[in-house]
Amino acid sequence: GISLVALLGNGLIISAVACDHHLHTPMHFFLLNLSLTDLGCICTTVPKAMHNSLWDTTTISYTGCAAQLFFFVFFIGTEFSLLTIMCYDRYVAICKPLHYGTLLGSRACAHMAAAAWASGFLNALLHTANTFSLPLCQGNALGQFFCEIPQILKLSCSHSYLREIGLLLVSASLVFGCLIFIVFSYVQIFRAVLRIPSEQGRHKAFSTCLPHLAVVSLFVITGTFSYLNPSSISFQSLDLALSVFYAVVPPVLNALIYSLRNQELKDALRKMMTGCFSAARTCTFSSVRCSQ
Repeated sequence: GISLVALLGNGLIISAVACDHHLHTPMHFFLLNLSLTDLGCICTTVPKAMHNSLWDTTTISYTGCAAQLFFFVFFIGTEFSLLTIMCYDRYVAICKPLHYGTLLGSRACAHMAAAAWASGFLNALLHTANTFSLPLCQGNALGQFFCEIPQILKLSCSHSYLREIGLLLVSASLVFGCLIFIVFSYVQIFRAVLRIPSEQGRHKAFSTCLPHLAVVSLFVITGTFSYLNPSSISFQSLDLALSVFYAVVPPVLNALIYSLRNQELKDALRKMMTGCFSAARTCTFSSVRCSQ
């Protein structure tokens, strides 16, 4: 059910932003990219888990496991880069509105989005190549509903797994740096918002920022703990819960937050749905007249 909500919500966001020229702005451009990564995260992990559940199997091929890990790390890394860029977009829009067109022109937005996707691809390539170069000699049961780096490392009996742990620490440091940038940006945003004389304007800004911070915090805390917690305090039920929180829940929350809090997006969705219903009714009436 959560996956269906994520697919529907992010699919509607992508359709609305792509079809409505009023939404061709930097913020909605980054939102479209974020929805694509959310769809990628859901489609990488959930379908195989549902297939195994329906057919009562617990297997995945070695190649399929490597592909699943690559795409999952790719979409997760790209998503966090996009969340950081979207924070910068809000910072410029609120704190430096006169420079918005200069700092976030179409060329700059394209370059930032391309950098986010390229960094996610490079990160996924390094992790996948490094992880699957390790000899796996402690069984083949992952104890997880998808192929995840910490679970694969538990199957390795080689000391070379320290390379992957070092790579994970580097990635965690980059994530921590992005998180510091997000917190610093929101501190500046809140300082600017508090100077807004209108209470309604302040409430609107806070209601948009706080849920976004909650999603980022949930994503970072659960993901970091899942990847860096010691095996001595690792439990299968805890690992499963953490994986759901950072792999499945954020795509749903992102879709709900940005569709329910964004009036322009709600208007575009309402217009798109009205047009679809009108077209369907017209087609139905036409087919009835033809049959008569």
